[in-house]
Amino acid sequence: MAPRTNDSAGENGRAAVPPASGHEETPAPARPPAVNAEPTGTPEERPGREDGTGPAGTRTRSGTTDAGRAPETAGDTAATAAREPAPGTTHRTHAEHRTVTTRHAEPHGGQDAAPATADPRRGVTTGRERADGGPDVGHPTRAGVPAAGGGRDTSHRVTREKGPGNGPRAEAGVADRERAAVTGEGLTGDGVARGRVAALRRFAAAARRGPGVHAASCAVLLAVAMTAGSVAVGGDRDAGRDATAAGGTVPAGVLAGGDLGAGIRSLQAHLRTQPGDFGGWATLGTAYVEQARTQGDPSRYPQAERALERSLALEPDNEPALAGQAALAAARHDFTGALEYAGRALEQNPYSERALCSRIDALVELGRYGEAAGAASTADRRRPGVPVFTRYAYVRELRGDVRTAREVLRRALDGAASPADVAYVATALGQLAWNQGEYETALTHYARALAADDGYLPALEGRARAQAASGDHAGAVETLELVVTRSPLPGPLVALGELYEARGADGDRAKARDQYALVDAWTALARAGGVDVDLDTALAAADHGDAGEALRAARAEWDRRHSVHTADALAWALHVNGRDEEALRYARRATATGYRNAVFLYHRGMIEKAAGHDRAARGSLSAALELNPGFSPPGARAARAALKDLEAAR
Repeated sequence: MAPRTNDSAGENGRAAVPPASGHEETPAPARPPAVNAEPTGTPEERPGREDGTGPAGTRTRSGTTDAGRAPETAGDTAATAAREPAPGTTHRTHAEHRTVTTRHAEPHGGQDAAPATADPRRGVTTGRERADGGPDVGHPTRAGVPAAGGGRDTSHRVTREKGPGNGPRAEAGVADRERAAVTGEGLTGDGVARGRVAALRRFAAAARRGPGVHAASCAVLLAVAMTAGSVAVGGDRDAGRDATAAGGTVPAGVLAGGDLGAGIRSLQAHLRTQPGDFGGWATLGTAYVEQARTQGDPSRYPQAERALERSLALEPDNEPALAGQAALAAARHDFTGALEYAGRALEQNPYSERALCSRIDALVELGRYGEAAGAASTADRRRPGVPVFTRYAYVRELRGDVRTAREVLRRALDGAASPADVAYVATALGQLAWNQGEYETALTHYARALAADDGYLPALEGRARAQAASGDHAGAVETLELVVTRSPLPGPLVALGELYEARGADGDRAKARDQYALVDAWTALARAGGVDVDLDTALAAADHGDAGEALRAARAEWDRRHSVHTADALAWALHVNGRDEEALRYARRATATGYRNAVFLYHRGMIEKAAGHDRAARGSLSAALELNPGFSPPGARAARAALKDLEAAR
């Protein structure tokens, strides 16, 4: 099964809900259970003001809370893990690698801070001033064109003609249903997801029929797909109660109730009556970033950008909006921009959890792993909690320290208070276990995540991969079909296509081609939302598309950042273009940090074999299959076949 890309800003992270307005406070963070270890860092490095008190009177200069207990940090857990090996675990040394489409993806900080890049096409509008002076918050316009005169745009609504008896005519009813199937209007939940996927499928089918001739129809389908899922979600202006509070601020926690769509609608209602609330605009922008991640809907990013810009126009350099811009930039894979915004936010508030997390994410995705480790330690001292713990663990994993990563995540799970945090951390543990070939353990973690949130897509995707690796291909296909229906992202689309190919039933080859075509459609939509998708393009095109396009995309991504993931993607793209000696340099770089990943080892082994380094190839391919024998149906088959050839040639 093809690996997912691993940009931490994207998909593996659940964004922290920002405060309602003004600067982020520093409440006592959630901590895992205390261990018998001294807290790390000097008193000056711990959260607190110069007077020695944090918010709500928390004593921090002395390193103790009001309860008289030292806060637990991931560093404490790491120290314990170094002294006490986890039961039943061994410390392996092969290079290891985690793949995800966006680890960006999980806890707060924008999921790892997902920031913003230039928006080549405005797909939806938000924050426009209506003719009556109120902000037109939640109505995306068709194809991103503002309504005439700046008034409320109702072009996306279908007017039903009334026939005898005041019932809609049959023709109008059919038109309404067709419109809803494509745009998602009037739908919620799975209906919205099905509408977005339907639009993607129509766009992909039109694109396959040939460039140029169908350019106009593709443009229309692209515009429809961009708004699919965003019209219904948050589009009902009357849904959700008005969240106006005294002083024009959004009540803290308005988005923390678990229903992101309801929270967004409440914010929209609030901002219609209080358009000058800069904190409310910052919160709304960050909520759009999270909604884009959880729904796989990049059309939300332009909305997020406009809301955050509105906040900064009202209150320049306010920390919640700067931190939101960092999250948006990371989500769009503009990690240099994310780092800049995070730095500016931290200048305003050194204890901003979102900015601290975004800084870690950006440094990781830029391949600056030493700095990322330092940033993780700083964040751990200042704001220990689930978002920081998961990032701290990932930085350790990137260096091959799986034991510490696992222990930190276990402690974080023990201390997780909300179902969302339980689902997030349990999924991270599942991914870590799957990466080590521990499929039953992975399935146990995914089951816990889904018990907390039965619709958590990263857990469903992870379960499918573990099912496939365990031999349950029917279960894996069923689960991935559910995932891509709700969130058609490149990772699960490619994985599902490969499972169809492996199954080989009647029609499966055509089904597989459809999944790969949807990847192309999604990347087109993501680009329109301002997302850099070169890494996704390189990985998918190298195995299931155009080799030349894969190399172009991989080189472009390498020019922007030198992470292990971009090194692996460039190595593989060079290999499929027959440039193996050049590829070998990048394959070695991808496996140089100690990050243990079977896909990286497989790619390196195949490149070594093609370059004539048979002994090295046997070692790399054997290591890949030993580490995670079910890392990919076609990859594992190819690795075994290559080893057989190498043995025959000895």
